[in-house]
Amino acid sequence: MNRESLNQKRRVRWPWILLVIILLLAALAVAAELVTRAVLPGIARGIVIEQLALPADQQLDVEASGVLLPQVIGGRLDELHLSTDSVTIGGITGSADVTAIGVPLRGGDLTDASGTVRIDQEQFTHLVAASDLPVDEIRFSEPDITASGSFSIFGVPVPISATVTPAADAGELLLTPVGAQIGGATLNAAEIVDRFGKAAAWITEPQRICIADQLPAGLTMTGLKIDGPEAVIDIDVDGAIVTDPALQQNGVCS
Repeated sequence: MNRESLNQKRRVRWPWILLVIILLLAALAVAAELVTRAVLPGIARGIVIEQLALPADQQLDVEASGVLLPQVIGGRLDELHLSTDSVTIGGITGSADVTAIGVPLRGGDLTDASGTVRIDQEQFTHLVAASDLPVDEIRFSEPDITASGSFSIFGVPVPISATVTPAADAGELLLTPVGAQIGGATLNAAEIVDRFGKAAAWITEPQRICIADQLPAGLTMTGLKIDGPEAVIDIDVDGAIVTDPALQQNGVCS
């Protein structure tokens, strides 16, 4: 076989060799991506639990978006979705759903994060009971809540039931009156003030309740609504919460 024939055969083989190499590289890339997808959630879960000081057995579902291998090589995930059926944040226990943007895998702050926390009537009662309002029990009636308690007139306890619409405003819980019953009688605002004076004036006016001391300082409440048996709280998360211990501690009310 002459040299020209050998060269011709080599030229014929070369595209096939190149194709095989490309296919092998593609297969390796796919395999690496699959391995990354299988392993990464556990790694990310461990980082979140460690940096936020959550219990080691905390139930936490983790899902990352996009093609992961380049993100892992770069050391930062584009988007990470975290969800749990039950977690204690500050002094409040509920389910949580959070999306974090720009998640560092080798330490550092998040670029951004936000999500929702869902709590039941008992937990919501804890939020309100920590204020100065005479509230013993909360019942949900979408979109409102009914707060029951009592106040004292000349040393005599007077039962009260107030219906209010909850919302969030500037990080605080805002309760706007809708109606009230005092001692079993339904009264309007003027009648309440006329009969009971300042002792019951809070029932007729919007009430602002600071809950910063019941949530980590790195969380800010941005929205609140009643959805069936749950209160849905929208939160904004300071990206530095994963590195700054002060943001992981409960805030303060001025």
